[in-house]
Amino acid sequence: MKLMIIESPGKIPKLKAILGDGWQIAASVGHVRDLPTREMGIEPPDFKPQYELIERGVAVIAKLKALARQADAVYLATDPDREGESISWHLQQCLRLDNPLRVTFNEITPTAVKTALNNPRTIDVKRVAAQEARRVLDRRVGYMVSPELSRQTGERLSAGRVQSPAVYLVVERERQIKDFKVTHHFGALLIFAYAKNQSKPAQDFAPIEYSAEWLTRPNFVTADNPYFMDRAFATAVSEVKIVLVKSFDETEAKRSPPAPFTTSTLQQAASVTLGLDPKTTMEAAQKLYEQGHITYHRTDNPNVSDDSLSDIYAVAVKMGLDMAERPRKFKAPEGAQEGHPAITPTHWEIEDAGETSDQRALYSMIRLRAIACQLADARYAVRTARLEAVEPIDGKAVEFEAKGRTLVYSGWLKLLDGDQTEEAANDNEPANPIPDLAHGQTLSVALGKLLEKKTQPPSRYTQASLIRKLESEGVGRPATYAAIMENIISREYVATVKKNLVPTETGCLVVDSLVRKFQFIELGYTRQIEQDLDRIAQGEASYKAIIQAVHANLSREIGELGLSVVPKHPCPSCGKPLNRIKGKTGYFWGCASFPDCNTTLPDNEGEPGLPKLPMALSEYLCQQCNRALVHRIKAGKGGYDFWGCSGYKDGCKKTYPNLNGKPHYDATKTVNTP
Repeated sequence: MKLMIIESPGKIPKLKAILGDGWQIAASVGHVRDLPTREMGIEPPDFKPQYELIERGVAVIAKLKALARQADAVYLATDPDREGESISWHLQQCLRLDNPLRVTFNEITPTAVKTALNNPRTIDVKRVAAQEARRVLDRRVGYMVSPELSRQTGERLSAGRVQSPAVYLVVERERQIKDFKVTHHFGALLIFAYAKNQSKPAQDFAPIEYSAEWLTRPNFVTADNPYFMDRAFATAVSEVKIVLVKSFDETEAKRSPPAPFTTSTLQQAASVTLGLDPKTTMEAAQKLYEQGHITYHRTDNPNVSDDSLSDIYAVAVKMGLDMAERPRKFKAPEGAQEGHPAITPTHWEIEDAGETSDQRALYSMIRLRAIACQLADARYAVRTARLEAVEPIDGKAVEFEAKGRTLVYSGWLKLLDGDQTEEAANDNEPANPIPDLAHGQTLSVALGKLLEKKTQPPSRYTQASLIRKLESEGVGRPATYAAIMENIISREYVATVKKNLVPTETGCLVVDSLVRKFQFIELGYTRQIEQDLDRIAQGEASYKAIIQAVHANLSREIGELGLSVVPKHPCPSCGKPLNRIKGKTGYFWGCASFPDCNTTLPDNEGEPGLPKLPMALSEYLCQQCNRALVHRIKAGKGGYDFWGCSGYKDGCKKTYPNLNGKPHYDATKTVNTP
C-alpha cells in the first residue's frame, strides 16, 4: 500500500478516483505544528524555532503514524507553494520519515497527478527556510513591538509586520483626503454638428455632434502650475465661433486583453465584479481547486502553461473567436514563482462548475479571463484633429483637440467587457464621431461651453485597491492579502463604509505610535524584507543572517524608545502599563504584567477609573455558611434592596429581603438580585 498525505480532506474523493486501488490518501488539514502559543519560541543567538504540536495536530499525527507504518512508500503531496513545502517538512519531522517522496501538482487531473508521481523529489529545504523565516519574523515583530505599543498607548494593541503597513496606507490616505484643498480651474469645450451626408446642410438631417477641448498646455499652464485659473479668459475661449483645421490624422489603436488571474488579481476582480471579500474569494477558489476544476489558486505568475494553449485554441474555435497571431506572454512580477501557472480551468470545455453560487461565478470569471488572454487584440479607428481659433484672444493663439475612436474589431472584447480588476470603467469615453476633415478647412462652432472644473481628493482604498497597492509596493505576498484584510478589519483598526476602507481612532493610534519609531512600518523596509525572504528561498541568503539583522534593529528601536517613554497609565500596584481591554460586559483596565499582577480598574470614558471600594461587611451573618452579609441597594428603575452573602464568589448564593434595615431571615419569598 502507498500513502499520499495532502493538506485538505476536500481533495480526497477526486484523488481516490484518479489513483485507484493500492493507495491510501490522508490529510494533514494544514499545519500540524507551530510556535508556542504562550511564549516567543525563538531566542537568540541561533533563533532556532521551538515547535510544538497544535491541538488538532496531536490526533492527526497519531493517525498518520499508524498509516505510515503500514505503507510501502509515503508521498508528501501538500500544496505547491512555500507553505506546502513547510508542511511537508513538518510532517517528515513528526512522522520520522527517512525517505519521503515529495510530489506537487498544480491541478488535480489524471495527467498532472501521474506526472508528479513519476517525478518525485526531496523536500526543498531552502523554500522551507524562507517560510520559516516569514513565520519567525512575524512572531518577533508581534511579540516584541505589541507590548511596547500597549505601553505607549495604554490600550491593548497589536503590531504586525505586514498588518501595520497596511493600516498605515489607509490612515495616510484618509489624512490626505482630510488635508486636501480644492482648486477651482477652467477650460472650454466646442461642439460641432454635421449631417451624415455632408453634401447637404445639417438642418436637413438629425445632426451628428462631436467636440473639441481647449488645449491649455503648454501655452497656458505648466507642469508646476497645471491649472488655468482665469475664468474670464476661459469664457472668451468658449465663445470662439470659427476655427481652422491645423491637422487631421487617422490611425488604428489596439487594445490587448488582461492577463489571466493571479491570486492578487483574482481577489481584486472578485471584490469589484462579484462583491466578494478576499477571504470568501480564497475559500471559493480552494473548493474549486479541490474539486479539480481550476489550477492551484495561490500563484503570482500571470501566464498560462504551454500545455493549455491547444485547449484555449479548441475552445476559441468552438466559440467563433479569433486567437492572437502568436502566444501571449505577460510580464511576471519580480520574484514570481514561474513554475506555478496562472489560475485557469483544468477542463476548458466545461462552462459551469462549482457547488455554490460564489464558486460558479468565480469559475466563470476565471475561465473567461483565461480564454480571453490568448485572443486577438481589439482594434479601434482613431481620428485626431488639431483646431485653431481663427482670431487670437488677447494676442494669444488658442488651439483645440478633437479625438474620437470607433471600435472596428472586437477581438477579445467579444468575451469580456474589460479588465474586471478596474473599479472605474475605462471604456466610458464617448465615441466622439469626428467626420473626415481636411487641413485648412474652416469649421463653424455650433455651441461653446465653459468648463468649470475642480480638483478631486484621492479616493479611499477599497479592499481591492488596497491589495493592488500592497502588491505594487512589494508588501506581503498574494497568499497573505486575505489574512491581512481580515486582521485589520476584525481588530477594528479599519472599518468598511460602503466598500471603502476608513481608519478607526484605534488604527490611527497604532500608526502614530509606530511611525518614526519602528522601521517595519515603512514600505521600503518591508519590501526589502520580502526580497530577503525570496533570496532565502533561492539559496542566496541565510535564514539566520536575516533574522539576526531584523532582531538587532527591533532591539535597538525598542531600547531607544524605552529611554524616553513612560507608561501613559501606570498600574497603581506595580507601575507597569495599564491596558484598556474589551470584556464581555464592556471595557476595563488591566495590568500589562498579568498574571504577575492582577490589578484591574473600571473604564471611565476611555480613561482608568477609580478602584472599586471593598464590600461593606455587616454584623449580620448568613444562616447558610455563617459569613458576613452585605446590604445591596440600588435606587431607581431596575433597582433592588436586599442582603446577600459575602461568600457569593465561593459559591454561596443565599440572599435575604430587607426589612427595616435588617435581613429578614424568616422570609420565604424569592429575592430579585441584579
